[in-house]
Amino acid sequence: MRLTAFSDYALRVLIYLAAEPDRRATIAEIARAFDVSENHLMKVVHFLGKGGWLNNIRGKGGGLELARGPEKINVGDVLRSSESNVVVECFDREHNRCTITPVCRLKNVLAEASAAFYKVLDGYTLADIVANRKALVRIMMPAGR
Repeated sequence: MRLTAFSDYALRVLIYLAAEPDRRATIAEIARAFDVSENHLMKVVHFLGKGGWLNNIRGKGGGLELARGPEKINVGDVLRSSESNVVVECFDREHNRCTITPVCRLKNVLAEASAAFYKVLDGYTLADIVANRKALVRIMMPAGR
C-alpha cells in the first residue's frame, strides 16, 4: 500500500515533534528539516490539530506541540484518519463503475489485506517510532539550524 504525501507529512510532523517533546517547533522549521513545502505542512498541521494530535499555539512564543504524549498517539489511528479507505474503485459505493463487483472476489482479498495493514499499524505508537530520539534529533535538527 502506498501512503499519500499528506499522510507521509502527517507522520513526519509527529515524529519531528516527538523527537523533542518538551519543545515547540514552527511549520517553517519542520519544512526545512524535511525539505517540503510550508503550504503543504500548513494543511497537515491543521488536520493534526483538528484530530487532537497537535496543539497549534498562535502568537509570540507559539508553535506546534504534541497534544498528548507520544505513547498515546497510535500510528494506525493517524493513518486511518488521513488516508482514504478506497483501495480500489469497488470500495467506493458512490463512484464504483466496475461491472464485475457483484461477483468479484478481489474486493474481499483487498479488504482483508487492508485490515491486516491497519492491524499492524495499530500495534505501534509514536513513542515506538521515536525510540531513537537522539539519532532523529541529530539528523532533523543539526546544530546551527
